[in-house]
Amino acid sequence: MIEVRIASVNADAVSGQPVLLLKPLESEPAGTDERLLPIWIGQPEASAIVLALQGVELPRPMTHDLLENLIEELSHVVLRVEVTRLDAGTYFAAIVLRGEENVIAIDARPSDAIALAVRASCPIFVAKEVWDQAAVIVQAVDDAEEELERFREFLDNVDPSDFTS
Repeated sequence: MIEVRIASVNADAVSGQPVLLLKPLESEPAGTDERLLPIWIGQPEASAIVLALQGVELPRPMTHDLLENLIEELSHVVLRVEVTRLDAGTYFAAIVLRGEENVIAIDARPSDAIALAVRASCPIFVAKEVWDQAAVIVQAVDDAEEELERFREFLDNVDPSDFTS
């Protein structure tokens, strides 16, 4: 497993669909190209992730807040979330919970698992096989503006079907 963090949540320039970009916590060795894992997600999940990243608290709990509250009320904690596999272009994930007597993994969509992870401040992992299969190379650039432009070009030209088996 590779521990990752959220690099960004953006809209795909072609489809307008939100894309979540994950990046390893540990930096790539100097002089190597950076790799990111793109996961296309739904608008509600993108909004939930962005709101949590920005620390926005709403007057009433949203679905992922409710899930976190429920887990806590049942005396469990979210240990981590894992993007476990990629099958026919669909990512799969697990939410790993610890209770008083056991550790359990609950099947989840990556977008929901990551929205929960942000709220629970827990680590996010990606299976090495998934990373090797679907991460894309973003070449290292010294100038931040140039890097931003290259990323925009990437989003303009990437298609979700590029990541199907």
